[in-house]
Amino acid sequence: MTPRLRTPLTELVGIEHPIVQTGMGWVAGPSLVSATSNAGGLGILASATMTYEELEAAVAKTKAQTGKPFGVNIRADAADAPDRIDLLIRERVAVASFALAPKKELIAKLKDAGVVVIPSIGAAKHAVKVASWGADAVIVQGGEGGGHTGPVATTLLLPSVLDAVDIPVVAAGGFFDGRGLAAALSYGAAGIAMGTRFLLTQESTVPDAVKQEYLDRHLQDTVVSLKVDGMPHRVLNTELVQRLEHSGRWRGLAAAVSNAARFKSMTGMKWSTMVRDGLAMRKTKDLTWSQVVMAANTPMLLRAGLVEGNTHAGVLAAGQVTGIIDDLPTCADLIDRIMTDAVARIDALAALRDGATVTQAPPV
Repeated sequence: MTPRLRTPLTELVGIEHPIVQTGMGWVAGPSLVSATSNAGGLGILASATMTYEELEAAVAKTKAQTGKPFGVNIRADAADAPDRIDLLIRERVAVASFALAPKKELIAKLKDAGVVVIPSIGAAKHAVKVASWGADAVIVQGGEGGGHTGPVATTLLLPSVLDAVDIPVVAAGGFFDGRGLAAALSYGAAGIAMGTRFLLTQESTVPDAVKQEYLDRHLQDTVVSLKVDGMPHRVLNTELVQRLEHSGRWRGLAAAVSNAARFKSMTGMKWSTMVRDGLAMRKTKDLTWSQVVMAANTPMLLRAGLVEGNTHAGVLAAGQVTGIIDDLPTCADLIDRIMTDAVARIDALAALRDGATVTQAPPV
């Protein structure tokens, strides 16, 4: 039986293990989310790359595949965010996760309906803000994480947030095994959140050839680029990324406009909706107009790589842990070995306090 650790996160959400699978666009669908939740963790659906109808279908499919708690990640600045929140409430989804701080009224509405609210934040001041608005917990991602990321390492960002708020804090960025979970709990975190590690599992729908691309990489093979969408974005360092890095500003803007048109055609979104989303993004993220236009690159470039398997035409969001992961376990096997190793290491630390002789914890 997989050993358990009771933390404020497991108590808050009603899960068995303090492990969260993050809401990765194009990756975190019903298959991965239900497998994570069935294994005792918290799976989170990624809705930013779904239409409302696709999200509705994904929630229904996930509920059909698991009776355990799961969450949905929502873009708080999306034009239809209120409709998506109503869907979560109606379908009794356990957790609402946000990449941007949701408005105070949205947090209150979700909490009144019994939905746990867990925004992702990148600085202590943001954690203080959402905590004052009623957020139940926060996920804090350090610079090692994949996708949009900040410059501060988890080992520094995590304690700064823990010192600033008294709600559960989930650590993300650089986690992949039991050693990381034990370390995060030692800092005072309530659990860990992982993206790349769950992307590289059997239940992940990312094409096998793309998974192998990740497995073949080393610790130095990710790069934080501003040319993907105008914001710091950690991705695998591919030929396409290198071309983007050396491209001129106008070429990037032209590509972004083209990708925006493709995204509109694929999702059926209206130009007016995309413009409203862009205005909201510019306001909430304090972006330049150039960055807003460039942001249109993200969903299509990620889709090309993570869905279509075209690594020559798409980008692959990747945490630095990519270079240390070397297998594709099931979600159940992954969570079991993380928990087993974490408990062994915590017991070894406790034995140090008691003055007992301790042997090195077994390798993962």
